[in-house]
Amino acid sequence: MSASIIDGKAVARESNQRVAQAVAAFKSARGTAPGLTVVLVGEDPASKVYVANKEREAKAAGFNSVQHRLPAGATQAEVLALVARLNADPAVNGILVQLPLPKPIDSQAVLAAIDPGKDVDGFHAVNAGLLWGAGGGLVPCTPQGCMLLLKRVMPNPAGANAVVVGRSQIVGKPVAALLLGADCTVTLAHSKTRDLPGVCRGADILIAAVGRAEMVRGDWVKPGAVVIDVGINRKADGKLVGDVAFAEAAQVAGFITPVPGGVGPMTIACLLRNTLIAAHRQAGLPAPQL
Repeated sequence: MSASIIDGKAVARESNQRVAQAVAAFKSARGTAPGLTVVLVGEDPASKVYVANKEREAKAAGFNSVQHRLPAGATQAEVLALVARLNADPAVNGILVQLPLPKPIDSQAVLAAIDPGKDVDGFHAVNAGLLWGAGGGLVPCTPQGCMLLLKRVMPNPAGANAVVVGRSQIVGKPVAALLLGADCTVTLAHSKTRDLPGVCRGADILIAAVGRAEMVRGDWVKPGAVVIDVGINRKADGKLVGDVAFAEAAQVAGFITPVPGGVGPMTIACLLRNTLIAAHRQAGLPAPQL
């Protein structure tokens, strides 16, 4: 068996086109485009690349995209003061503080200071609680992207056995909540899970988000399963690989995401979706159908 590739770039491109149409309609009705502000503290090279990519895609979709840069020596008080100003600015619909923040700044304190209605990363405790409860909050971007890719190839995953490898607050736990919301039977596995390969072999849907290069081997995959690889790791030779041994898994799975070009593009696409939704809610408008 050779798995079909789930093309995250193509799905993200389609999503961004729909978002751009909705942004144009919002601007026509309200006289201004939705505003996304990204806060970058310090000079971390990877963060600078991520922020540039986010700004490029946001501007291409018609958003008012603004960067606020603070030096690496900025204090926590200065970062919190900036967040407070952005919370109070009606032109700012979405706030994203790029992680990681330089030490000794407390990232959790900064994220907690963001207005939950403008928290387009979906990391605020209010949004996390809504995800596990009644819903209606802003959903973390990478988990949301995983679900959009999954539903491309499994439109109704209800009843499927889903295994998530990795229990982070950013991906593992929220994607498990989304899978439960889609009526899957969910196992949240991790480094202490007994017989992890055996647990993975029982998965109709296998999501790898552990941050270890090619940890999930081909013989961990159930024949015909949907494999979504969230990991992005750089090997010694400079090659980017995921948490799944792609060549092996692709011989067994029914569908699989590549790295790069799978989940990565969906993260930015879902950031734009969240910003658009936040703008509509702040304007008292129903969320657009995306």
